[in-house]
Amino acid sequence: MESDPIRDGMMMLGDILFPSAAYRRSTLSILSWWESRRGLFNLIVGGTGLCTLLVVRLVSLIPPGVPFMFDWRVILAYGLLANVCYTFGWAAETAAQRLWGDRVSPIGPALFRQGLAFSIGLTLLPTLLVSLTWVVRAAMWILK
Repeated sequence: MESDPIRDGMMMLGDILFPSAAYRRSTLSILSWWESRRGLFNLIVGGTGLCTLLVVRLVSLIPPGVPFMFDWRVILAYGLLANVCYTFGWAAETAAQRLWGDRVSPIGPALFRQGLAFSIGLTLLPTLLVSLTWVVRAAMWILK
């Protein structure tokens, strides 16, 4: 049977966005579940960051131009803070498990999805800001 690349891609996307929860509900199993997805989280958010840098750079080259300042320390700090915030996911799920036990459904997959979506949006925000800045500068340049 021949594989369908579109179907395979959709299945992979489904596995990323709708993962199964940790089977056992101990602190260690919840931590393991989250840490097994940290690399994927970093890959997705980091790739989004590279796209953001590319778009910001391209917009800065279009006349009248928007100043483009590249500081690797800011990018490093952003990546570090994103991972600190990622850690809150397993901490929140562990706290919920300890507080409510089996009365609460596993919330890890939902927290992962929401955190990933928020991180992607936050990482893309500079493209919106730089694009709006360019529109304002272009309007001011035209109206001179």
